[in-house]
Amino acid sequence: MPTLMMETAMPFPHPNPPPEGEGTNDRCANLSFFLADENATIALARRLGARVKPGMVFYLHGDLGAGKTTLVRGVLGALQYAGRVKSPTYTLVEPYHISGLDLRHFDLYRLHDEDEWEAAGFRDEFDGNNIFFIEWPEKAPNLIPKADVEINFEILSQGRNVEILANTETGRQCLEHL
Repeated sequence: MPTLMMETAMPFPHPNPPPEGEGTNDRCANLSFFLADENATIALARRLGARVKPGMVFYLHGDLGAGKTTLVRGVLGALQYAGRVKSPTYTLVEPYHISGLDLRHFDLYRLHDEDEWEAAGFRDEFDGNNIFFIEWPEKAPNLIPKADVEINFEILSQGRNVEILANTETGRQCLEHL
């Protein structure tokens, strides 16, 4: 069972804060967390991993080193994946089959153009069954499906602020009770 959020992550200040240890949550399913360290990121990711469903698309925004791949590692851990999770910076995609699910971790930082995307056959991956975590989605704005959930990482002098936004009903259901 993953560590409880209140032990590792505290909500980011909010005008109407929820109980300690819970993320802020408004009617649009917008959540905000302060993550003190890598363990807090993993704990949040494990909670998220328990809620993913086939076909979901997650966009991961943030500077290099913000924690995007750490979050994917935590999601995979929640799905009982025990292997090495590496950043797909050079391969563009790392596929995982675990717990009866197919998860694709894309890193589009080095994507140069639409022709490169098409030549790699990535469009075929978006079949409605795979789960996608896409780093640097802004590099392929017209090539990838709309995100169900967007996760924005902000590096602070100590820790990270993470904002999570649900863009679809599937995304809202995923974030419910996160």
